[in-house]
Amino acid sequence: MDQQKILGYFIEEAKEHLETLEKGLLELSSVVKDQERLNEMFRAAHSIKGGAAMLGYGSIQKIAHRLEDAFKILRENAVPVDQKLESLFLKGYDVLHDLVEKLQSRVGLKADEADVIVKDAAPFFVELQAYLNQIVTQDPPHLTTVTDLDIPSQVRSLLKEMLTLFKGEATLQSRRSLQKLCSQLAQLAPKEKGWQTLTKTASEAIGNPQHSYRTLATVIIQELKQGVDYIELGKSEKISTSQELQQLATSQLPHILISLDPQAIANVLHQIFNQQQISQLMQCLNTQS
Repeated sequence: MDQQKILGYFIEEAKEHLETLEKGLLELSSVVKDQERLNEMFRAAHSIKGGAAMLGYGSIQKIAHRLEDAFKILRENAVPVDQKLESLFLKGYDVLHDLVEKLQSRVGLKADEADVIVKDAAPFFVELQAYLNQIVTQDPPHLTTVTDLDIPSQVRSLLKEMLTLFKGEATLQSRRSLQKLCSQLAQLAPKEKGWQTLTKTASEAIGNPQHSYRTLATVIIQELKQGVDYIELGKSEKISTSQELQQLATSQLPHILISLDPQAIANVLHQIFNQQQISQLMQCLNTQS
């Protein structure tokens, strides 16, 4: 088999391994708790390293090896994940991805260009290794603060559970389960007043039997997601509860979302009113027009 075909096979395999790495790094907070996924990411970096070494691409081999060493630490230690660690890992991944992209380009990966990329990337990996060592050697009491750093991940996990319940039947039991999730969400950021008000109002809206899950889910999931985005950005003071959600929590009448499409409006009206009531409504509209 000629060298060009071997190179083609390596590039295709490397791209698959890069997809594995990218997906894992974007979900790093949950991946570090899953030994099998950690092993998968370690093997992905190891495979790229081995293939690059066989073909003589030392730059790719070095970068993959550095990522492999970092994943080894994650496999062997309970490492808490914060935004800084995610950022450092992603920078390392970007370097490896850039080298493989250049390798498959029309001009290929030039040795002098590759050396510059590896040299420029060295500080990322030094900082990554140092930060991992710092986390691993920290005293256990200090590690407990990671819970605050991982709030966005925990919120999103609870929102997934909430969405699953919203897709089911609206029963007293399911409403109570949803309210319990609201309480859990509130406990994740007990000092954030805006978050406390938002989760409390969401719980009250869920407990209002006048509203369907379809109506509630649209508003509640969106506002809670926006709230956690503000927490993640360090702008929790911007968290607020919309007037629409407040109305859902206090209104004694069913809340209906109506499209501006005339046919959709007609369908909703037929679901709510009988023919005589619709005729009376039409007369009122004609009188006011």
